[in-house]
Amino acid sequence: MNAKILIIDDELKLLKLLGLIISNEGYEVFQASSARSGMNMLSAHAIDLVLSDVRLPDAFGVDLVKEIKTKYPHIEIILMTAYGNIPDGVQAMRNGAYDYIVKGDDNEKIIPLVSKALEKVKDNVKNIQLGKANTKTDFSNIIGQSQSFLYSKMLAEKVAKTETAVLLTGETGTGKEVFANAIHHESSRKKGNFMAVNCSAFGKEVLESELFGHKKGAFTGAVSDKKGLIEEAQNGTLFLDEIGEMPLALQSKMLRVLESGEYIKMGDTKISRSNFRLIAATNRDLKEESRLGNFREDLYFRLNVFEIHLPPLRERKEDLRTLVNYYISYFATKMDLKDIDISEDFYKKLENNPWKGNIRELKNTLERSLILMENNQLSAENLPISESGNSFAMSSVEKDHILKVLNYTKGNKAEAARLLDIGIATLYRKLEEYHLK
Repeated sequence: MNAKILIIDDELKLLKLLGLIISNEGYEVFQASSARSGMNMLSAHAIDLVLSDVRLPDAFGVDLVKEIKTKYPHIEIILMTAYGNIPDGVQAMRNGAYDYIVKGDDNEKIIPLVSKALEKVKDNVKNIQLGKANTKTDFSNIIGQSQSFLYSKMLAEKVAKTETAVLLTGETGTGKEVFANAIHHESSRKKGNFMAVNCSAFGKEVLESELFGHKKGAFTGAVSDKKGLIEEAQNGTLFLDEIGEMPLALQSKMLRVLESGEYIKMGDTKISRSNFRLIAATNRDLKEESRLGNFREDLYFRLNVFEIHLPPLRERKEDLRTLVNYYISYFATKMDLKDIDISEDFYKKLENNPWKGNIRELKNTLERSLILMENNQLSAENLPISESGNSFAMSSVEKDHILKVLNYTKGNKAEAARLLDIGIATLYRKLEEYHLK
């Protein structure tokens, strides 16, 4: 079956040209002129790869990358940017994009890059399938023995059996979505859908379409009716991540849904109804945001019926070794690695790190350490952790480290630059310095 590729660009001439170039290679091409219509395409078709302009009329392409990867983790995204907007491309890489190209200058690179990206898609699908086979969705998969963490887990287990709305608070990377998923799967609604959306990833209009759905013709690009997440969550659970970022205009509509179960789709006149359980999450102080006028006070009180705070990793260091062993085992299975020896200095260096990115940062660090290890032994040398918390930061590691990362990215220099925490220009300079081109 031919790969399906979606191109998103509001420059119609370029959109058609790219479509022609890519379709001539035998790929099935879909086209959209806005982020909203692009997301509709993604929900309607089994897209493998997205090429998107960095500047769209209704969204910032860099933010769009994050939303796509959240909802469709197997999809790879190539961002198209003007020469003066290269920093946007770099930021997109940090948000999960496969690579970026400069419009006009990199046209000859498009097809080879598409081919490489599609190979990565195949790997993603395999890894996701493996992950599903090895990942539980109940509380047994939530690891930790520290008192603060066990208290949070106990609260979650108790509230899971009820219909009560839950507000999960804590720093980024503390596992709020994992908790939300576990609450859903331990509830009476476990046979229903668990629908999740990051409220910070889209502008008001796109987010409204995602939540409430729309009717055909509601806006340009709305070629068919689309169910919103609220409808999809019927008899299930709706998880609103980063709800503190939701625009005020949408907050009032969300409040109405929570109070009455009623809402109106975009472009519709009739009232729709949905019965769902709400779980929200935020890293903000919503009480303070309400005082400042950035968040509706009535919505805050409606959400804050049952709050569960998830402690940061630095406050539960006694859980670190257990977490390390769990994730090392998980990634070793994915990478088909066996008999891994973990040295004491490896643990010690991990324990001395502040873990500003919490569990998410720890997982990334361990995965990268396995990529860099020699002779199946994990030692402190595999942990070039910087104060920024980026385990691939360039400090004392140079030539060998670059080679290993390039090997891991299959020669993708933009991705390698992201992992190394250096600019792409710096990477090219290093490659020339070490005669690695």
